Amino acid sequence: MSQIDVKQLIEAGVHFGHLTRKWNPNMAQYIYAERNGVHIIDLYKTAAKMEEAGEALKKIAASGRRVLYVSTKKQAKDSIADNAKVVNMPYITERWPGGMLTNFQTIRKAVKKMSNIDRMKTDGSFDALSKREKLQIERQRAKLEKNLGSIADMTKIPGALIVIDVKKEHIAVAEANRLNIPVFAMVDTNSDPRPIDFVIPSNDDASKSIDKVLGYLTAAITEGLADKKASKAKEDESEA
Repeated sequence: MSQIDVKQLIEAGVHFGHLTRKWNPNMAQYIYAERNGVHIIDLYKTAAKMEEAGEALKKIAASGRRVLYVSTKKQAKDSIADNAKVVNMPYITERWPGGMLTNFQTIRKAVKKMSNIDRMKTDGSFDALSKREKLQIERQRAKLEKNLGSIADMTKIPGALIVIDVKKEHIAVAEANRLNIPVFAMVDTNSDPRPIDFVIPSNDDASKSIDKVLGYLTAAITEGLADKKASKAKEDESEA
């Protein structure tokens, strides 16, 4: 995996924390200094934590488990969707559906409903409905697509979560914790790192910072997927 350049992290503004009065004391170990009332994150610790997270994600991807990308905050939405698509992983950028993990079967039922509507359109049964019924079903389909379309092919509980802004996504974090699903997260100085398995102390408000950290984690997943492919090819060869 590529070496992390601290200079590049500085350029992306990864080191800017929150106002000192908004800090969470549990983040003290990751804070380097205070400047003009703002906490500055220790980027050497960030780099070490990114490498640690990258290695772990690489193993998870190599084992064939899925990684769910999560962030509903404006600055992170595009980056989350783009990075997840690069590695063909599920993602949530709209609203975290309560019980998404702890009540997974219910979520799967909703996804099934979406594919049933699609089936109705192809087998002709949709055409037999009244105009009003069609409109209701179309609305229902659009709502399901908006909230669950990006996880439609997630047939089982993910092997890990990547989260941006653990304060905002606290329900997702709590559900993952309850099911012992490891959480990898960018954690800013105003957040509590304790419920997070792989803490990456970083600025979770600036899109440049988010792009930088997510890009690194996605590259690690890409490597893991390549390892999985290579070991499968080896297996096939030995069986041949």
